Amino acid sequence: MRTASQRAALALCTLFVLSHAIEGLQPARPTFEFASEIERLSEPEGHFDTNNLISNERDYLQVIPALESAGVSGGIYIGVGPDQNFSYIARIQPSLAYIIDIRRDNLLLHLLFKALFAQSTTRVEYLSHLLGRMPPGDLARWRHSTIVDITAYVDARPPASTRLDDLRRQLRVAIEAFGVPLSSSDLDTIDRFHRTFIARGLDLRFQSFGRPPRPYYPTLRDLLLATDRNGRTWNYLAREEAFQFVKALQKRDGVIPVVGSVAGTRAMRAIAESIAARGGRVSAFYVSNVETYLRGSEEMDRFVDNVRRLPHDARSLMIRSIFGSDGASTSVVEPFFAAPGRP
Repeated sequence: MRTASQRAALALCTLFVLSHAIEGLQPARPTFEFASEIERLSEPEGHFDTNNLISNERDYLQVIPALESAGVSGGIYIGVGPDQNFSYIARIQPSLAYIIDIRRDNLLLHLLFKALFAQSTTRVEYLSHLLGRMPPGDLARWRHSTIVDITAYVDARPPASTRLDDLRRQLRVAIEAFGVPLSSSDLDTIDRFHRTFIARGLDLRFQSFGRPPRPYYPTLRDLLLATDRNGRTWNYLAREEAFQFVKALQKRDGVIPVVGSVAGTRAMRAIAESIAARGGRVSAFYVSNVETYLRGSEEMDRFVDNVRRLPHDARSLMIRSIFGSDGASTSVVEPFFAAPGRP
């Protein structure tokens, strides 16, 4: 029979465990801060003629060794586009990341990604949920699996038709809980994006509106399995610790999607002010090939001015993509002020 002191100790222990379990179910901070930050930083969307669900940059991981050798780590990360940003984030491990894109659809896509991170405990579960496949039952065994094994698992399975409605409902509940004001059209767009991932699976390619996918664009499978020139895999789903870092950053609302142009008059400047107010600096800015669309216009001058406003130092780098006439991309890392745009 327990003594009174033993019963009290047991009660305190139970209360401690219960409080931590409840805490684990709650967001790291109130979601209205995430939503209000997006609203505060964003500007009206612009038009861009791509359905940018995945990257068209086959060479995007070639710059990872250069980032590591340059000691790029921590700080604030800024990027454009979909989930190739997560691979850079996983390596740099910033304290905060802003994803700015002229298309509101990119914001909606990142809300889907955020919900998928929240609903998934491991890499194989995340990729299974993204593509609507049934995750394996023994998730713990997959924590040390290679990305080759994980993609092979997903590749071998058809969409889990009996569970898809439940999965989409769970994701919608998670997305609405983020607090970002969304219309029924927005929610339908997010659902359409997810259905596209499910229908195309690992064969999904980048696509421009009104034009068929180019045969030289990489598939999602290609992007997941891509290596650097030494054969090393760097995708954020290639290693469990990389995935878990991005998942943790997402959980504490540390990946903030912003609607805006890098050459705009509001969003980039608001991001610069926010970073300065935090006493931070930009460690890396992934701009893709955006300067191709700005060169020769007054927008280039605004882009240069916006880059100058970002808190940075001599170690801050820009990650660029250069497309050749054959459609192949080459990714490069350069200092802020040695750029093609020469900010």
